[in-house]
Amino acid sequence: MSAPKHAAAGLPAVGHSLRIAQQQMGVRRTALTLLKVNQKNGFDCPGCAWPEPGHRHTAEFCENGAKAVAEEATLRRVTPDFFAEHPVSDLNRRSGYWLGQQGRLTQPMYLPDGADHYEPVPWERAFDIIAEELNALASPDEALFYTSGRTSNEAAFLYQLFAREFGTNNLPDCSNMCHESSGSALSETIGIGKGSVLLEDLYRSDLIIVAGQNPGTNHPRMLSALEKAKAGGATIVTVNPLPEAGLQRFKNPQTAKGLVGGGAPLSDLFLQIRLGGDQALFRALNALLLQAEEEAPDTVLDHNFIDEHTHGFEDFAAAARATDWDEVLRATGLDRAEIDQLLALVLKSKSIVVCWAMGLTQHKHSVPTIREVVNFLLLRGNIGRPGAGVCPVRGHSNVQGDRTMGIFERPAPEFLDALEKEFGFAPPREHGYDVVRAIRALRDGDAKVFFAMGGNFVAASPDTDATEAAMRRARLTVHVSTKLNRSHVVTGARALILPTLGRTEKDVQEAGAQFVTVEDSMGMVHASRGTLEPAGPHLLSEPAIIVRLARAVLGPESRVPWADFEADYGLVRDRISRVVPGFEDFNAKVAHPGGFTLPHAPRDSRSFPTATGKANFTAAEVEYPAVPEGRLLLQTLRSHDQYNTTIYGLDDRYRGIKGGRRVVLLNPEDAAALGFADGAYTDLVSEWSDGAERRAAGFRVVHYPTTRGCAAAYYPETNVLVPLDHTADTSNTPASKSVVIRLEAGSDRPV
Repeated sequence: MSAPKHAAAGLPAVGHSLRIAQQQMGVRRTALTLLKVNQKNGFDCPGCAWPEPGHRHTAEFCENGAKAVAEEATLRRVTPDFFAEHPVSDLNRRSGYWLGQQGRLTQPMYLPDGADHYEPVPWERAFDIIAEELNALASPDEALFYTSGRTSNEAAFLYQLFAREFGTNNLPDCSNMCHESSGSALSETIGIGKGSVLLEDLYRSDLIIVAGQNPGTNHPRMLSALEKAKAGGATIVTVNPLPEAGLQRFKNPQTAKGLVGGGAPLSDLFLQIRLGGDQALFRALNALLLQAEEEAPDTVLDHNFIDEHTHGFEDFAAAARATDWDEVLRATGLDRAEIDQLLALVLKSKSIVVCWAMGLTQHKHSVPTIREVVNFLLLRGNIGRPGAGVCPVRGHSNVQGDRTMGIFERPAPEFLDALEKEFGFAPPREHGYDVVRAIRALRDGDAKVFFAMGGNFVAASPDTDATEAAMRRARLTVHVSTKLNRSHVVTGARALILPTLGRTEKDVQEAGAQFVTVEDSMGMVHASRGTLEPAGPHLLSEPAIIVRLARAVLGPESRVPWADFEADYGLVRDRISRVVPGFEDFNAKVAHPGGFTLPHAPRDSRSFPTATGKANFTAAEVEYPAVPEGRLLLQTLRSHDQYNTTIYGLDDRYRGIKGGRRVVLLNPEDAAALGFADGAYTDLVSEWSDGAERRAAGFRVVHYPTTRGCAAAYYPETNVLVPLDHTADTSNTPASKSVVIRLEAGSDRPV
């Protein structure tokens, strides 16, 4: 262990990126691949969904993007011989890191009922097995069709089309576990569950507030945008329980100053908030803005915007004026002077952007928290004008696009109407299962087949023991994957692994070379074209897998021309253009280098497609987690050598942690009060109101400058501590950022 860093990127990031890439791909393949990442004629990085700038650097990728590409374009292979050598019982004992390091999957593999070894299976037989199970169900709603955020727009559209023609809206996805709270809050308040800003808005903003987000690890290319915004005069405020290196100083590896100089300071003000205190902070800001307007009428609020474009101001204002300052200070852990500092920056800023990620979305009260952020922006007209707006920063590379394409368990009636008109069948109207409800359905025997289009569902989901037990109750589990992960060894009675092409690889079908499209975190849609030869001759693309699945399950009675869609993805885009608003003339628009921007009514015209026809102020009660004496509030987070559940290595360079993941970060004063020296080992025990407890054993204590009373540890190792029913109100997102724990003395070594 070493001291935390105070700057991100620079030469160490370049060196680490190249070292990992060369270990996985070799020197020549590294050069050929990385120079095509995020280029207009290249492929979309399979990492995060941060948008590409108009002018792109030759090396338009970050350290974590390079790692993601290296793991996909690796020369390592997992062949049938590997599965012959390693029974599932052996693989089940391996770490997720070890599984992922074995390389690319090369052939369909089948685990028969009662067997302990996967065995190779022809594609045709694999689809027959799935068809047998699906067509034997008592109801289509006994099937679950999960989607990760790496699935392309074309594959996502085909996937939801198949599920709905089969007869179910059971389309849980990774959004259910991350930004569902954002979508719920924004849909209610501004009418669209997406952010309202483009990259240019960051560059034109006076003030950018980054709350509950760590771009240095999770969205590193965002740091370049913040650096450019800062150079243009923006002030940056960060709100976080942990000081994060990337938000302190950024050494841009694409510039000489970043490589050999001191880099650029980013944050002008750091508010080290208590976990779950963000709603109270924004409510306090709103109360202060109302007070400032009363003291200096017509100088603080945008009354024209409020009167013309919003609804519910009076109820909101009454709630804000009743703010209890003792409660605010208790909830936030801040002092009044710090909040006043932020207020002063707000008052002198005309255009404000608020960015956030899972630090805001994974609490029980996440939806009212994000609504309060919207209240804050509405007060001064900071939605629908340049340099201002809401900016939820998505994780997976096409998680936003998947939702746009219809991957949603609660589809809008208008979308289903358009689908019915285009394809001539009646889609089901009853809402399906989200992730948490899907796990319950498996647990209770109400779902029997689980099909995953990408991802690592078992490791990503909360309540690890309950999730694994639920998956093992399934009759069949199927995973479309590029690499091994934990979900392949926690199976139903029967299991299939279907290997697919990655973003980096050429996709040639009957009509010739194909490309797919993705939507980034700011609603930009662009093409992605792989350049490498496939990892093996037996791989199928995601669209091809879905088409063949549909033909096997639905048979010749289907009115959808499935075979045509496999041959030519342009035909899929033609259908999307007639079903999904904003995609008219899809093929023509995406042919433009860099793609196109989807319409966004609040941003484009200050029109709000809500139930009231206006942007809605809301007036929720302030909530925050209560923590008993002697307990701590735990948040789960990623290490720097990690992307979602994919572990690239066992170090967390910016936090000074090396060679292990079972660590818990504690404020030194909390650790001393609880009797835990730096380097001691402890068990983490989560406590719940029903008296139930969950335990994660063998964590090394690391003294770290966290907020007093708050702790942090990596997921998926700590997912076991989060009960299935501990979710955000309204969105049902697992509340993994506010878990009450106690520490119990553990052994002198990790588990």
